[in-house]
Amino acid sequence: MAGLAESGSNPDVDLLYDINGLAKDAPRWLDRAVAFAGTYGLLVAMVLLVAACWWSVRRRGGEDTASSLAALVWTPLAAGIAVLVNVPIRGFVERPSPFRDHQGLDVLASGRTDFSFVSDHATLTMAMGVGLFVAHRKFGLVGIGLALAEGFCRVYMGVHYPTDVVGGFALGTAVVLLLSPPAMMLLTPVLKAVEGSARGVRLVRAPGVRGAGRDAVVPGARTGAAEAEETDLAA
Repeated sequence: MAGLAESGSNPDVDLLYDINGLAKDAPRWLDRAVAFAGTYGLLVAMVLLVAACWWSVRRRGGEDTASSLAALVWTPLAAGIAVLVNVPIRGFVERPSPFRDHQGLDVLASGRTDFSFVSDHATLTMAMGVGLFVAHRKFGLVGIGLALAEGFCRVYMGVHYPTDVVGGFALGTAVVLLLSPPAMMLLTPVLKAVEGSARGVRLVRAPGVRGAGRDAVVPGARTGAAEAEETDLAA
């Protein structure tokens, strides 16, 4: 299967040349910026987005806090599993990087010796984007947008075919959604247990944020009625 997309007469290769051709006409500073974003920047941005989502969910509170945070814990775990699943896929397909089979590409990343299908970067970012979407719709849409940008960058850099990116998107999405039900069954009780502990509650809820329902309080905190009762007893 190493001959997949080796001919330049198919849409996959044509689109590769079209997108990578933008790099030839762009200023060098822009190429360096895209190369940095496609290699490190967007991955870091995705991690920061997950952290921001955790902070937002903590401050919001509510009945679904534990399940939302469980989905956020599942997000990086799913991304790691997806990359591990990709290891045998790459070994089976054995598709060389496009710059090894096609001349005239403006390659913005050097030192690549591994196979091309599917893209680890696309797999990681889309898995995290979809995982975020399961936890929080607005943050998830931003995460999916970052994943799409990552895929574009990898083709722009000349290190992946468009189908490498699409395959990574499909793999990341599949791992997150297919394994999400058992993962949530395991992780949600853990987060609820943390939420119910005096020490762990601050990891799950911001100080002063109440839990499920009007009567829920932070463990260890005293209600106004309890304080009034203590005052009467003291008097």
